[in-house]
Amino acid sequence: MIEVQNVSKYFGAEQVLHEISHSFEAGKIHGIVGNNGSGKTVLMKCICGFLRPESGKILIGGKQVGKDFDFPPSLGLIIETPGFLPNLSGFRNLKILASLQRKIRDDEIRAAMSLVGLDPGLKKGVGKYSLGMRQRLGLAQALMEDPQLLILDEPLNGLDKQGAAHIRGVILGLREQGKTVILASHNQVDIDELCDTVCEMDAGVLTQVR
Repeated sequence: MIEVQNVSKYFGAEQVLHEISHSFEAGKIHGIVGNNGSGKTVLMKCICGFLRPESGKILIGGKQVGKDFDFPPSLGLIIETPGFLPNLSGFRNLKILASLQRKIRDDEIRAAMSLVGLDPGLKKGVGKYSLGMRQRLGLAQALMEDPQLLILDEPLNGLDKQGAAHIRGVILGLREQGKTVILASHNQVDIDELCDTVCEMDAGVLTQVR
């Protein structure tokens, strides 16, 4: 369970989140929709611990982000454009990231790449990847350590119709494994096909619509 309790966030004098309170039930896919600048990404960054709210608190499994831990302990995420070393292959990039926590081995990295439709043996540098391939690599990074919570900001950005359908299947499989997913998308098809609950954000205010 993720509980957002009276969370407000400011950038200077501008208030970008307005006393948001909402609970995201575990084991479900939760969609957040809204225009650019509505506060979706800011809220996601607060849940991840990347930004600290000026007031309110966020609890994950009953423990407070920023107090009991800086970052949720079992978290995979894509927020904004994933950053990779352009001269290295996708596998080498993920191997470097995996070395930070040393939780997984090469086989798990290869499995995550294959799951999202990438060839782990591809030698060309990520700088030569298409936008869709980089997006798949970002998702592989989010999935490779088998997290229980996934925060996915526009996870199907840049994918063609076939690729988007494949990744939607991957995300639905996460729910079948009992994982909790919070995703933002501008694509109504993604929201309709994937999400158990849907919230709308507008000018920093969150309203549940389904």
